Amino acid sequence: MKTDYKITLHASFVAYIVQAIVNNFIPLLFVMFQTNYNIPLYKITFLITINFIVQLIIDISSTEFADKIGYKASVIIAHICSTAGLILLTILPDIMSDAYAGIVISVVVYAIGGGLIEVLISPIVEACPTDNKEKAMSLLHSFYCWGCMLVVIVSSVFFALFGIVNWKILTLMWSIVPIMNACLFASAPIYSLHKNGETGLSLRQLFSKKIFFIMIIMMLCAGASEQAVSQWASAFAEQELGISKTIGDLAGPMAFAALMGTSRLIYGIKGDKLNLDKFMKYSCLLCIFSYLCLALVPIPAINLMGCAVCGFSVGILWPGTFSKASSAIKGGGTALFAMLALAGDIGCSVGPTLVGMISSSFGNNLRAGIFAALIFPVVMILGVRGSRKFKD
Repeated sequence: MKTDYKITLHASFVAYIVQAIVNNFIPLLFVMFQTNYNIPLYKITFLITINFIVQLIIDISSTEFADKIGYKASVIIAHICSTAGLILLTILPDIMSDAYAGIVISVVVYAIGGGLIEVLISPIVEACPTDNKEKAMSLLHSFYCWGCMLVVIVSSVFFALFGIVNWKILTLMWSIVPIMNACLFASAPIYSLHKNGETGLSLRQLFSKKIFFIMIIMMLCAGASEQAVSQWASAFAEQELGISKTIGDLAGPMAFAALMGTSRLIYGIKGDKLNLDKFMKYSCLLCIFSYLCLALVPIPAINLMGCAVCGFSVGILWPGTFSKASSAIKGGGTALFAMLALAGDIGCSVGPTLVGMISSSFGNNLRAGIFAALIFPVVMILGVRGSRKFKD
């Protein structure tokens, strides 16, 4: 039994690397798409929106789909879609009359895979007979961070050695990861969240619980707190601190991802000795401190430190909320995890959007936008405190 579930855990960890690939590799090709296929920049950037919209649709629609055909079949389909989307990306733009349409089709296909992975993997890990589910959940989500770093580092080295003209080779190399992990899932046991004969709660039953709405707000704030700085870190380093893009990317998004992964890894290893509520509360306070460093302190070194500290501070918020919701709402099932993923994805859009809107209103001042985003970790603290008052 112990060996069996470890295979499931390892496959789940790799699945989050797959999600990092489909979310972070294509943006590295945006400039190349613009140059090679003469696609306007506004169309290129809309690919991110398409990816986001497809994943939201999957979050909403996957509830009945996954329960009907089973988690194993669903997660294998997710990996096949991820592989197919990456492979199609190397073919469709060159054989279709409209290269952009070929890219869009590829993005939609792999976004279906990414959306299913986001909905399915957390409940798969939650159902594993681990000794400490909070530790397992935090460790799981750390692999998305390591995946993001892996994609940027490997892709940058490949392009430096072989040139971006060979991007199709690298794309096909990345497509091997999901198909190999699909084979691993095919041989791994998938455990049920429910006892024999039981089914998960319906959406109507979930909506009848006050604790559910607290968890939804917390997930939204978790996603917003994370992406409000992460999405603007590189631009902040360039515009506000005046450093080069290369150094900005390393000191901004890379440092952010590294520290966020470290936070999740620490809880994944030491979680049985740490109180989750306290860890989340102090993380929120640290997040507020990092936002203030970025928004109010005109010293570049402290700003860069603030960016890295922010990554560490938000690390536990997403997986911690998943764990709290699963513990507080017994029998939540696929519907619960799908709604949490939906709320988190919306937060990932709302956070950076708010920063951008406020920044524009203050003459493209990113410090003002980040200061406005303080609302998210503040509400997150209130959510952690409020969740203690309700029991399923």
